[in-house]
Amino acid sequence: MVDARKCRGLRTSGRGEVIPGIEARKIPGFRHIDLMRRDLDDEVEFQTLMWFDSLDSIIAFMGEDYTVSHVPPQAQAVLKRFDDRAAHFEVIDRREQLG
Repeated sequence: MVDARKCRGLRTSGRGEVIPGIEARKIPGFRHIDLMRRDLDDEVEFQTLMWFDSLDSIIAFMGEDYTVSHVPPQAQAVLKRFDDRAAHFEVIDRREQLG
C-alpha cells in the first residue's frame, strides 16, 4: 500500500527501475510481469504478477527461499506496507480468447 500522494513515485520507480532491473537479469523461464493498481480511499494498492515456466525458474530468480517477496529498496522507500512473503500458484487451465 502506498499513500495516494506518493503513488506516482512508486509507479515511476516500478516501471522505470524495478521492472527493467528484473528484465535485465534475463532469468530463464521468466515470461512476463504485470503491474496492477487499485485505488482505495486514501491509499493506492499495487500488485505485481510475475509469470514463470516453472518453480525452478522462480528459484533461479529468488533463490532457495523463493517465498520471500521481491521488494527492492526504492519501492520500500515509498510503500506504507507490503507483504514480506509471496504466494505462488500453478496455472491449471488457461483459455486463450480470439479477437
